Amino acid sequence: MARLQNKIVFITGASSGIGKASAIAFANEGADLIIAARRIDKLEELEIDLREKYKVDVLTIQLDVRKKMDVKKAVASLTGKWRDIDILLNIAGLARGMSKIHEGDTEHWDEMIDTNVKGLLYVSREIIPLMTERMEGHVINLGSIAGHEVYPNGNVYCASKFAVNAISKSMRVDLYDKNIRVTTIDPGMVDTEFSVIRFSGDKERAKSVYEGFIPLTAEDIAETILWCAMRPPHVNISRS
Repeated sequence: MARLQNKIVFITGASSGIGKASAIAFANEGADLIIAARRIDKLEELEIDLREKYKVDVLTIQLDVRKKMDVKKAVASLTGKWRDIDILLNIAGLARGMSKIHEGDTEHWDEMIDTNVKGLLYVSREIIPLMTERMEGHVINLGSIAGHEVYPNGNVYCASKFAVNAISKSMRVDLYDKNIRVTTIDPGMVDTEFSVIRFSGDKERAKSVYEGFIPLTAEDIAETILWCAMRPPHVNISRS
């Protein structure tokens, strides 16, 4: 296994759900973390927890991945060891609403595409060159089973995850000669804030999504992400 002690891991969407669970999992392996998300209060709480429990270095960045110039400034502001990013976890993402295509809210469409597709691209565009300079790195993108098959009323969300799948494949081809690994993680239904956000805070409706079965947890996905990151350097897990 590849050891993560003192490795630098950049995590978007780190304030909750899979991003937060991943931060904890990587900190437990000794990685130093750059945690980024919109909700700075949640990040600051997480930073304190990670420092106290795992004795790792943590850099907190308030960041909306949809804002290209903010992403550029955030990465450009990194100094010293924080520029030597070993692993990028593109976790930030969301779904909004569940409407038929002809009844969809175009603001919801914009938010999903801007976050899930353009946000991932903006962050990757700034961080990957830091990896290519050093000829090493690992990009792990959070996709979805919805990036391989559509479901009723999932139209634009599914399209955004199909895009993540295509982008990940393209990254793998483009970065092969740079010694940079690329992995996409494609979970099914995971019980996080995802459905609460999708239904604009309607917790009862969100809860009904998982009735009749036991969904995956954020920790389940974080464990899978960690496993992919800890394969030997010559091993690339393309999709998990």
